[in-house]
Amino acid sequence: MKEFLINSNDAGQRVDKFLSKAVKKLPMSLMYKYLRTKRIKLNNKKCEISTKLVEGDLLTLYINDEFFEDSVAYNFLSVPADINVIFEDRNILIIDKKNGLVVHEDDENTIDTLINRALHYLYNKGEYNPENEASFVPSLCNRLDRNTGGIIICAKNAESLRILNQKIKDRELEKLYLCIAVGLPPKKEDTITAFLKKDEGQNQVFISDKKVADNKTIITKYKVLKTKGNLSLLEIDLITGRTHQIRAHMAHIGCPLLGDGKYGSNKTNREYKIKTQALYSYKLTFRFKTDAGILNYLNNKSFEAKEIWFKNLFFKDNQ
Repeated sequence: MKEFLINSNDAGQRVDKFLSKAVKKLPMSLMYKYLRTKRIKLNNKKCEISTKLVEGDLLTLYINDEFFEDSVAYNFLSVPADINVIFEDRNILIIDKKNGLVVHEDDENTIDTLINRALHYLYNKGEYNPENEASFVPSLCNRLDRNTGGIIICAKNAESLRILNQKIKDRELEKLYLCIAVGLPPKKEDTITAFLKKDEGQNQVFISDKKVADNKTIITKYKVLKTKGNLSLLEIDLITGRTHQIRAHMAHIGCPLLGDGKYGSNKTNREYKIKTQALYSYKLTFRFKTDAGILNYLNNKSFEAKEIWFKNLFFKDNQ
């Protein structure tokens, strides 16, 4: 027998959703059977799979020990707890991710990821302990490519995660990017539209000025902040958010990103001795249009990454 006392991070979930996270070894077919036969009870009574859990509920499982984890190895403890914190409170953690660090474990099963570093950081602070959580793990709300630096939001509790996921879906968070383009855009400021098609096999996108059945509209707003020789420091606002949109769209108008080996010029990159794309998600502003519950206090607040490697390298003396 095992009991789960439902805490605030578990509350609000259906019974079956909770059990699929808390007892990963239990097959769904057996879960449904055990619910029907009262081997899984809620507050000592029979419950349905769709019953919503409430904080303080007691879920009792009269099932074999083989379905429970004997011991858990916490991979996150094997990586550094080193993260660059821009802002932190009881609900969220805003992190400045550096170029070269992957966000989640990838196809190569990389352990040293941003999420694992964040978990180690919170563990060291006593704010996260897997032994105290049956179904919730602090989670990243957005992601960036390995070679793109910038702002990542980590939700520390289930309610913040739910709210932020919805706000991101509803486009109530404004994210601005800095990049260095090779060449001068045709206008100092513009909103440009094109059409993007992704090749999954090559992990590459192709841009066209013509709409066809299998491509998607992309809209990119840019502003030239500074120029120096053949380089332009741009601020980018993604009106749509597609794979590789900034890199591919800027290349399409003749201004590829410096350091971009996929959509840019390797010859130019070698001349400037840059091996990774000069692209950074540098500013985040919360623009809530509807109620944000426990996160309402964040409305209209902005957060900015200060140390942007390529800006310091190429435009520090061009203030």
